[in-house]
Amino acid sequence: MSKLLPILLLVIGLGGGIGAGIMLAPPPEEGDHAEAGEDGAPHKEEGHEEETDEEIDETIPNDFIKISSQFVIPVVERDQLSSLVVVSLSLETKPGMASKVHSFEPKLRDVMLRVLFDHANMGGFRGAFTRSEVLDPLRTSLREEARRYLGSDLIDVLILEITRQDV
Repeated sequence: MSKLLPILLLVIGLGGGIGAGIMLAPPPEEGDHAEAGEDGAPHKEEGHEEETDEEIDETIPNDFIKISSQFVIPVVERDQLSSLVVVSLSLETKPGMASKVHSFEPKLRDVMLRVLFDHANMGGFRGAFTRSEVLDPLRTSLREEARRYLGSDLIDVLILEITRQDV
């Protein structure tokens, strides 16, 4: 029990800090959201040209839907908790997908958490875990699993924040 108390206090402190950060964060600015969507929109939305004669889709930026809460992933080495990884994700979707994403969010969180646990169990969060060759397979796995529920309307899964706290 005495070994569990520091871990419990760490998790409570980490949760309190994350909660305070979320509550005190400034609201996102409208201009930043539109600029980010226009950067990747033209080549991703070329498929719409075949579907409709009127081409208004190129002017509509993609939607970015933040997953409501962060993912906390324990990293276990030699049957002991060695660190905690906190990940914030956002989904880039075609316009008008917000209600579908929110209706599937519990299932999306479940499958994404499975992917993150698998990544942690394979050693993906050890060492220099922010290198692109380590994070790219994780992004790909997250995108493939999310597309099982959202279909081709999901364009990408974005990793907004990732933090590792060693215990």
